[in-house]
Amino acid sequence: MLDFLLPFIILILVVVFIHEYGHYYFAKKYGVGVTDFSIGFGKEIFGWNDKSGTRWKICWIPLGGYVKFFGDRNVFSQSDQEEILKKYNEEERKKLFVLKPLYQRSLIVAAGPIANFILAIFIFLFIYMFSGKDFTPAVINEVQKDSPAQIAGLKKNDIILEIDNTKVKSLLDVSKLITMSTSEYIDFMISRSDQEILFKIKPNIVDTEDNLGNKIKKKMIGIQLGAYNNEVNHVKLGPAKALFYSVNEVYFVTTSSLKYLMSILFGSGDSSQLGGPIRIAKVTGQVAEFGILPFLSMMAYISISLGLINLFPIPLLDGGHLMFYGFEKILGRPLSQKTQEGFFRIGMFLILSLMFFATFNDLKDLGLF
Repeated sequence: MLDFLLPFIILILVVVFIHEYGHYYFAKKYGVGVTDFSIGFGKEIFGWNDKSGTRWKICWIPLGGYVKFFGDRNVFSQSDQEEILKKYNEEERKKLFVLKPLYQRSLIVAAGPIANFILAIFIFLFIYMFSGKDFTPAVINEVQKDSPAQIAGLKKNDIILEIDNTKVKSLLDVSKLITMSTSEYIDFMISRSDQEILFKIKPNIVDTEDNLGNKIKKKMIGIQLGAYNNEVNHVKLGPAKALFYSVNEVYFVTTSSLKYLMSILFGSGDSSQLGGPIRIAKVTGQVAEFGILPFLSMMAYISISLGLINLFPIPLLDGGHLMFYGFEKILGRPLSQKTQEGFFRIGMFLILSLMFFATFNDLKDLGLF
């Protein structure tokens, strides 16, 4: 258990710190007072005060964090300005978040998720520059009899060029693109005798285990791949190319995650693959056993997920506050306190429901249900 817990805590500490530091950096940039910078929730384990009076602390429940701004009972509400103006003197008002211009408040809120995307880009940049990226073309070495691939018409020696309109740049992309596909039929663009041919393949969904021994539902089309001309092309990239492919990977993971979540919302996706803290902790510990690079990759993917989820227009999340600011821009005034509280109740229900569902999947994965 400790083998899983320690890597998980390290991953969460880094990802959450970067997220909260995004909020903190822009808050300080625009003169907002910050009273607390917390990694974790609940009782404080240890902490210290810096010269500006911010309390930096680590708390017992390592499932998130927060930055608390000076004087804010509800840090993202601007509907009780009159009460605030009476409570603080002119010097103190300069440090209040709710009195800052709309664009500054929006940047402070959006900076957390943006910081998560930037962290992922830097991790991929590091990996591609110092370890390298695979560019080995994917060639079909074998097509299994009566498999979806054979039924569709794929043959040995076909070169896979695209899957669902996404270019296949290496062998490793094939499995990833099949897994991330949300359609009933997967489009394969292949090269055969210098001709490009499009095939639509309906994969089989089978219960199996991943490389870490975790139970998963996997899409199988029945092919075995090999390197083109038996030559592996794994190269270290220069800074410019590494940055390009890093941004591209973050974009791909973000859009694929959105497609997957939309497929669940409309009933066509496999919701059993959604996991919560228990599953994340388990997989993080397993990945860490393979070395620092797989662990860093895992950190990048979790960072993207945290940034993306926080941009959803759900009250209590950063995206919910940005939604309020959108209403404020359109209406010329903030929503009333009563309206905001109604939205927050809805947001709380949605988040708790998602947490319950993800935790249920975690416990089912452990064989407790």
